[in-house]
Amino acid sequence: MNNTVKFGIVGTGAIARYHAAAIKLHSEAELVAVCGITIEKAEEFAEGDTSIRLYDDYAKMLELAEIDVICVCTPSGMHGDGVVLAAHAGKHVLCEKPLEVTAERMTAMIRACRSRNVKLGCVFQRRLMPAMLHTRQALLDGKIGRPVMGNAYLKYYRSPEYYQSGGWRGTRALDGGGALMNQGVHGVDLLQYMMGDVASVFAYCPTLARDIEVEDTAVITLKFKSGALGVIQGATSVYPGQETRFELHGDRGTIEFGDEGFKQWKFMDSDEPAPVFEDTLGFGSTSSSAQQLPVAGHYYYINDMVEVVRTGREPHVNGEEARKSVDLILAAYESARTGKEIELA
Repeated sequence: MNNTVKFGIVGTGAIARYHAAAIKLHSEAELVAVCGITIEKAEEFAEGDTSIRLYDDYAKMLELAEIDVICVCTPSGMHGDGVVLAAHAGKHVLCEKPLEVTAERMTAMIRACRSRNVKLGCVFQRRLMPAMLHTRQALLDGKIGRPVMGNAYLKYYRSPEYYQSGGWRGTRALDGGGALMNQGVHGVDLLQYMMGDVASVFAYCPTLARDIEVEDTAVITLKFKSGALGVIQGATSVYPGQETRFELHGDRGTIEFGDEGFKQWKFMDSDEPAPVFEDTLGFGSTSSSAQQLPVAGHYYYINDMVEVVRTGREPHVNGEEARKSVDLILAAYESARTGKEIELA
């Protein structure tokens, strides 16, 4: 497999297994190295595959010349170190969401990759949803007229046991936040991707139901740079968890969709029917559970990085694009802390 793009993975948790499975499915990708907290963790992750080199020292793994791309699958607040070290070793990077949990670290990551001429990509599977792709094209085509409102409802259930299952979950240092930064970041990214950049936010981000350091319930009001307004509701405190849903309103139409497809697709002076598709998430499955995302979502981003290495183009979601959702969430946290409207740079 000398012509394959070779990947290394740092981190051996649940999300790293999606990366590994996607790499193994790709005919032009090869998993050659894994780094865990201990060699035992790396061995367990490799499941007896003797072709994978095992490490408990990330710096040592980065010395492996054949690695083209590092998948950073560590806790969120450790992404920055993993990316910067990979960049200095001359490796391209595919980072799990969120890009990081502070603005300073995101800036350092992007600068390190740009200065070393390596590419930085980030995983946002919901950008593959057929409903989102149709909606974004409809917005670009002006079908809803002038956008006036864009809303996202990101209400999940996470049990006390979920937060107890990993020492980093629900902590400011390593999780960076709660319902917004961990679970809601996909929806925050999607709303901005469709509606455009946000000018300012005002937010409430309390902890109402879980014994954690960060928010389990949040409401953000948005002012987009276009002048449109919006709302984001995010939670891990509601039972049962609700379907992730987006509403986009204009002066000539409305589009509403969720994990199960379109709810509304209505334009002035038009009887155009809503697009219909069986695979509502775009991941090769009809499952709507955000906790059971199939490997296909990660396969897309592994394939993206294979093409990045081969062609030198930018990743589908590069560092500058990936940081937008985190910058918005950090502004929401500042607003909740200060009780003020916060403008985004």
